[in-house]
Amino acid sequence: MVKLSRIAPELPVANLQEALVYYERKLGFRAAMEMPDGKYAIVERDDIAIHLFQEDSPKSSPVAIHVFTEGLEELHSELQERGARVSQGILRKPWGNRDFRVNDNSGNEIKFTEPNSEMR
Repeated sequence: MVKLSRIAPELPVANLQEALVYYERKLGFRAAMEMPDGKYAIVERDDIAIHLFQEDSPKSSPVAIHVFTEGLEELHSELQERGARVSQGILRKPWGNRDFRVNDNSGNEIKFTEPNSEMR
């Protein structure tokens, strides 16, 4: 039987080096790989990998991703203390999940989501 096991979204960033600093210092990721040309890198935290690529085109739009987690309050506090750009505090959504949102320095939105335990 086929089983999907992991996703690694690619996010466009205006400046890869600035993005790497933000993801490491503000979001607690670590750089796992950076291409020699300085235009592509992978950051990881726990089982999450995010691929960042330098987008030089002005037509590029920011994207949004969900990262599912447990311990939402603890993560929210940690990222606030690190100085992350929290654009929405913890809210319960109409479908039952709770989340909070941060934006990186290129406008990409990361939604840290804790699923409703009754819906798992």
